Amino acid sequence: MEEKLDSLFHLKERGTNVKTEFIAGLTTFVTVAYVLAVNPSVLADAGMDHGAVFTASCLICIIGSLLMAFLTNFPFLLVPSMGLNAYFTYTIVVGMGYSWQVSLAAVIVEGIVFAIISLTKLRDLLADAIPFGLKKAITAGIGLFITIIGLKGSGLLQPNESTYVSMVSFNGTVQDGTFSTLGICALLALVGVIITAVLMAKNVKGNILIGIVATWVLGMICELCGVYVPNPDAGFFTLFPDFSNGLAVPSLAPIAFQADFTQFATVGFVAVVIAILFASIFDTLGTLIGTATKAGLADEDGNIPGIGKGLLAEAVTTICAGFIGSSPTCVAVESNAGVAEGGRTGLTAVFGAVMFAIALLLSPIFLAIPSFATAPALIIVGFLMIGACCAVDWDDPTEGVPAFITLAAMPFFYSIAEGVFLGIISYTLINACAGKVKKVSPLLWVLTVLFIIKYFFI
Repeated sequence: MEEKLDSLFHLKERGTNVKTEFIAGLTTFVTVAYVLAVNPSVLADAGMDHGAVFTASCLICIIGSLLMAFLTNFPFLLVPSMGLNAYFTYTIVVGMGYSWQVSLAAVIVEGIVFAIISLTKLRDLLADAIPFGLKKAITAGIGLFITIIGLKGSGLLQPNESTYVSMVSFNGTVQDGTFSTLGICALLALVGVIITAVLMAKNVKGNILIGIVATWVLGMICELCGVYVPNPDAGFFTLFPDFSNGLAVPSLAPIAFQADFTQFATVGFVAVVIAILFASIFDTLGTLIGTATKAGLADEDGNIPGIGKGLLAEAVTTICAGFIGSSPTCVAVESNAGVAEGGRTGLTAVFGAVMFAIALLLSPIFLAIPSFATAPALIIVGFLMIGACCAVDWDDPTEGVPAFITLAAMPFFYSIAEGVFLGIISYTLINACAGKVKKVSPLLWVLTVLFIIKYFFI
């Protein structure tokens, strides 16, 4: 069996094996499993059936991850986008007044356009147009973005009226009576970071996954001792799996094949499709470039062989999402956790898909993993990715400033796509005004104009 898998996924060629790929797939799944809880919750606000969206989310993750595995042999999972699902619900449905059925139609149309782009030379032109320094900055920026996700999920990062964000006050949680929820979760996340870092220092295989499980177990012990007290109204649930509702798989019937194309020719519908398309393409490009570079899949020029097939996998998965009943998909940025565990081939994605299939039947277990337990993994992965910025020529402002803008925009604007947009715009304008216009390719000029138009009109 291992020989067959090696011939299919080129395990030895990439310096990995079945065990490593399994650990990597499981690690990525555990860190991204929260989408199975978040996506149904967000789309329910659009009027969609919560249980049906859970089933749809699992199926989309399975389909997308398998497509990524067999089309590209990349160790990445495809999941519902946590940015575009919010756009789907709160902008298109709540803000613009479209029904969720019309929104699903927009998802399908965007996916078809995306697929057409991925099948043409434009796919390679888009990937090759991004300068080397920006590619490295994208990798490091994704690391910071992942870190922000981890800090937010752990409760360590809190909103602040004066400074926008601040660290949680442990003394404050004791004073206001929230230490048994917010305070202890944030503290456990810090402990988890230390545990994972120590395991890494000792070269323990599977250190990130072990760190997740260890942090979760500590949380359950705290709950048994009364240190952690569940408070569902505040978003803090029991850390133990709840099998009270059995293992039934919710039906897709309330949402599947409900797309409404009656608004297809309207200006508003077209604007929605374009907005989703911009975000999808460059979010996917950014994540593919950054993660593939971290996995050692880039060539000496920083290009990613097979990136076009990765775009196609994402596009086809998004089309399926629109038909089944879910928001657009993306390459899971949490795939970096699996890469950090040694995942190098599509077998990692296959194992991830298997985990999502199991989640359909064992959802109480996977949905019980708290965000403070996965937060240490995301923070450590951010640390592993930030080193990519060392390859940027910081002594050259025409290279360093756009790279810095890319690096800063991703975490602070909470969007990989925004980092790519602003990085390209700044690279083009700075080099053109500094007399280095020859460094700017014609396609970069086109993208710069499109992105500027996007900011002012979409």
